[in-house]
Parts: sequence; C-alpha cells; structure tokens
Amino acid sequence: MKKHLAVLAVAMATLSAPAAHAQDAGPFARGKTHFIATGGVGYAFSDSYLVLGIGLSHYVIDGLSLGLGVETWTASNPGLYKITPEVKYVFHKVPAKPYVGAFYRRTYVENLPDINSMGAKAGIHFTASRNANVGVGIVYETYLDCRASVYRECSGTYPEVSFTVAF
Repeated sequence: MKKHLAVLAVAMATLSAPAAHAQDAGPFARGKTHFIATGGVGYAFSDSYLVLGIGLSHYVIDGLSLGLGVETWTASNPGLYKITPEVKYVFHKVPAKPYVGAFYRRTYVENLPDINSMGAKAGIHFTASRNANVGVGIVYETYLDCRASVYRECSGTYPEVSFTVAF
C-alpha cells in the first residue's frame, strides 16, 4: 500500500509540475494567446504616417511565441499596408520581462512595387494588469532588393510600443 501511495505521490507531483511552471511564465506561458494593438507615428518617403495595427501571437513554449500582425499606414502618400509574421522570446523568469524577436515583412505600397523586409527587435514588457502588458522597444528593419532611388531608404531603426492582452 505504501508503495502505491508513493507512486501516486510521484505521479501527482510530476503532473502538477508543468502547471506550476506555467504559472511562473504568467501571460507568457505555453498555450497563451495574445491580442496585440499597436499605434503611433511612422516615417517613410520623407513623410509622417499614422500607424495602426493589430495582431495575434501564440506561445508554443514558455516565453516563445509565433505571431502575425497587420498594419495600415495612413494620413500621407503613398498608403502602406504591412503583413508581418514574427517569432519572439520573452525572458519571463526575471522581474522585468525583456524580449528579443525577429520578423519577415511584406509591405504593399500604393502605386509602387511591393517590397519585403526582415528585421530584429528588443525591448521590455511592463505589467499593466494580470493579463495585460505594455511593450516598449526598438526595431531594426532592412528592406530586401531595395532601390534607394525608389524607396529613399533601405533600412531603419525605430521605436516600438505595443499593448497586449493574454487569454
């Protein structure tokens, strides 16, 4: 009987360990999905744009997410629309929640050829509530097959601010 209780205790401890570990990762735990809203000002073609975006990311393991976002750049010409798949890792085991990520982007430009880019990002997530975070970071992006005579700039660095809700 004692042997069966010991096996049962070990089994229960083993089964409860992943749940406890998932709680440590909080909103960045495996299986969590985040809704992301972005907004701000962007610069392209020597003009300022109003940038609005939405996206979803899903944590495939604690801290590691795969995501997809869309943005619209308005209030200037030409209009821009961007689709961005990305991978991001949040260092969830430390008090501040720094992150690093990489992305590939397709930008649709009105009246000009579309262009692809890739880049990297880094920043910190701040807790807004139990399931909400504000992210602040910096992004480096380089355009592939870019002609400066058409697009004016072929790489850039810019700030990033996001608001995420986990569910």
